[in-house]
Amino acid sequence: MSANASSAEQRVKEVREKYGSIAEGKTGGCGGPSPSPCGCGASTEAISAALGYSSAEVESLADANLGLGCGAPVDSLELQPGERVLDLGSGAGVDVFLAAKRVGREGRVIGVDMTPQMLEKARANAARLGFSQVEFREGRLEQLPVVDASIDAVTSNCVINLVPDKAAAFREIARVLKPGGRLVISDILLDGALPPAIEQDVYAYVGCISGAMQRSEYFAALEAAGLGSVDVLKDVDYLGAMIDAAPEAVGELLERTGVAAEDLRGKVRSVTFRASKREATRGCCGPSCCA
Repeated sequence: MSANASSAEQRVKEVREKYGSIAEGKTGGCGGPSPSPCGCGASTEAISAALGYSSAEVESLADANLGLGCGAPVDSLELQPGERVLDLGSGAGVDVFLAAKRVGREGRVIGVDMTPQMLEKARANAARLGFSQVEFREGRLEQLPVVDASIDAVTSNCVINLVPDKAAAFREIARVLKPGGRLVISDILLDGALPPAIEQDVYAYVGCISGAMQRSEYFAALEAAGLGSVDVLKDVDYLGAMIDAAPEAVGELLERTGVAAEDLRGKVRSVTFRASKREATRGCCGPSCCA
């Protein structure tokens, strides 16, 4: 195994361990006591409201909502009854259950997560809430346990940034989507280089910051996988908003890394975007093809 591959697998191990600890209620993603790595220093309810979840959704799915997201992508999928949906990095299941409400009993929602403790929590939540049309599968985003061209819509909330090989994850999304299938993803992107100390900090990585990719590279990898027609629905200064809303919590990260707040403002973006799988083009046999 190469040094880069070994480093990537170590990151995966660290992320799995950290999110396992979050699922068990032992720690938060920023190193604090509350499970909110993508919204450090605020309550789960406050985080969810800021991201765009309704109070009714938060209340009805409280045990499934750990405040780990950076957006509220499900509404923008415009799901229809009977559709098949895939949630990447499904955690305790909140977005799976929101999607299940929209596709109804005749639909199907699959959640994929690599953390056993999260899967256990999600399955318990599904049983308790009575969602028979959902299932949770253990797997990596770079090798999804889903058959080809079987999914109408894909969503993910603040997870792809944690994947070392994002290009592979995008290729997998394209593989499992039906031709013309769609995705709405909330993720963390970068507009500018992060200070090295932040990039190397594992809590920043698990907290949805240092694992992020530059915006241009991210969307180039998406396009290369056969996913196009990108439409950015929301784009906010994620870390700048955190610095303003919870300066003490972010201050822990800044103190640990020796980085100034102003060196991070504007660079870490919370972006929700829509895209679709390009339709396969048919071969042309007529004379007009050569015109």
